[in-house]
Amino acid sequence: MKIIPAIDILSGKCVQMVQGKLESKKAYGDPITWVRKFQSLGAEIIHVVDLDAALGIGDNLKLIEKILKTTSCEIQVGGGLRSIERIEKLVNLGCSRVVIGTLAVRDYYENFKTLKKLNERVGKERIIAAIDSIDGKVAIKGWKEESELSTLEFMKKVERYVWGFLFTDIKVEGKMSGIRLKPIKEVIDSTSLPVIISGGISSIQDLESIKQLGAFAAVVGKALYEGKLQLRGFEI
Repeated sequence: MKIIPAIDILSGKCVQMVQGKLESKKAYGDPITWVRKFQSLGAEIIHVVDLDAALGIGDNLKLIEKILKTTSCEIQVGGGLRSIERIEKLVNLGCSRVVIGTLAVRDYYENFKTLKKLNERVGKERIIAAIDSIDGKVAIKGWKEESELSTLEFMKKVERYVWGFLFTDIKVEGKMSGIRLKPIKEVIDSTSLPVIISGGISSIQDLESIKQLGAFAAVVGKALYEGKLQLRGFEI
């Protein structure tokens, strides 16, 4: 199973938050420095989130473009990707995959007309659906809103239009308190597509448990920056 380091960008800085709450943010310096460090340690994929775009307060597109030019790692990008044009631009810049959340949830109610166009324009192999979940429901708009849409129902309907899923358990995100196995197992068991797990991962045991459940990869953020999780490599 692959381990994917996360670089969440807010106002040009690398940050981490608890449950996506701005008031909990802690800065960790220059994103480019971290990209180079993770690559030197053997990371194959890096997960980049544009928090400004996700929260609707700007974007970090120029910085993401610089990241793409800086590294040979695969870069998957999420955060505020709510138009075909923006997604196409990132793919054309060299982004390996895009992670879409709010757009995909809205598209659920419109017979996936935007995702169908994206499949034609960039290919479904480039698209990951973000499953940002709290109490079995999908959250949207940078986790600021909880929809009435069931996590598993949404996955069932959207899976024909995407390469795979990124599942985040919002209840434990950023807390470094460990994972909750039950919701992770439910998500992985509900699909044959690759599932990437995020949220609360803080130990080798967490990673081993996720691997045993059959995940494709795990995204790790705060535990890396705080030095709580010491990795010898980015595969387990």
